Amino acid sequence: MAANTGSWRLERPVINSEECIYCGTCQKFCPTDVITVTKAEDDSSVVIDFDYCKGCGICANRCPKKCITMVPEEGVCKS
Repeated sequence: MAANTGSWRLERPVINSEECIYCGTCQKFCPTDVITVTKAEDDSSVVIDFDYCKGCGICANRCPKKCITMVPEEGVCKS
């Protein structure tokens, strides 16, 4: 069983589901393969496994609709 490697993340991706076209680009480029995109006529979704997401922002940079925003992780101490 892998360790929870997302614990050091400083930012997390947030998906704007109203803008998302569920194209799968974020899933394709995620270096840790923690994004699952499901496109269905009645129930499309983007699920991110935050236990392993590093917060690298590649998904946000590659999104053709720019509907992924990197936001500060709650509880992170900033100096």
